Amino acid sequence: MNNPIAKTAIILFLVFFQSSFLLAQDDGKSAPKSQTVETADSSVAEDAAIDTMDIANIPDSLALDDLVDLDDELAPIESTGFHKGLKTKFIEGNAGFMSLVALILVLGLAFCIERIIYLTLSEINAKKLMSDIEVLIMEGNIEGAKDICRDTRGPVASICYQGILRIEESIDDIERSITSYGSVQSANLEKGCSWITLFIAMAPSLGFLGTVIGMVMAFEQIQMAGDISPTIVAAGMKVALITTIFGIISALVLQVFYNYILSKIEHLTSQMEESAISLLDTIMKYKLTR
Repeated sequence: MNNPIAKTAIILFLVFFQSSFLLAQDDGKSAPKSQTVETADSSVAEDAAIDTMDIANIPDSLALDDLVDLDDELAPIESTGFHKGLKTKFIEGNAGFMSLVALILVLGLAFCIERIIYLTLSEINAKKLMSDIEVLIMEGNIEGAKDICRDTRGPVASICYQGILRIEESIDDIERSITSYGSVQSANLEKGCSWITLFIAMAPSLGFLGTVIGMVMAFEQIQMAGDISPTIVAAGMKVALITTIFGIISALVLQVFYNYILSKIEHLTSQMEESAISLLDTIMKYKLTR
């Protein structure tokens, strides 16, 4: 037993038990009192001497070491920060491939942020714009309607400006012009999205490439050592798994941003279609009233 306190308690218990047992024997024996006392005293002395020797044989450093180990176990483990842990995993996953995955993630996020800013600035209150344009056109103030379209940002205002610019032409020509220019604006909305899809596909691919290379490293280490050991295989497997995890996480992050961008593009496209139909109706009414 390594605990000195427990040892001392057991020794004291044995001394007390043996003393009580000897006293009980004294009551049942017809031996002279002095002889019994001397025998009991000598037994107690011998046990005490043995106990003293046992306790003396316990090294003083044992209790201190046990207490130190106990304090170390009970002491709270210092928590490492997220940045430090991420840096450690980045280095463990082979900095070469992890740098490629990180570069893909940064470039993809740059394109996503640029598209989000562009699409956010392109959003306007299309219904209010069309009501103002309709009022001006019905009043015959064509230049005022053009000025509103020029001063308003976004593809909806640009399409309306192209339609109002050809208001004196036939309705078919106006519709053809609006449709053609709408296609150009739709292409501008989707500009750069192909790069985002490319980065989404490349991130897990680089992760899987790191997995394959990590497995090759593991087999090479096994071949060099001539033995299959968890310690030998651990390094290659760690590279294989960490690169795959980071590649998949990067692709998931970019996919979330890409879906958000697509939702904004669909919203703007529907605004453009509704505004084009409303503008054609307004121009038809204007032509009929002339």
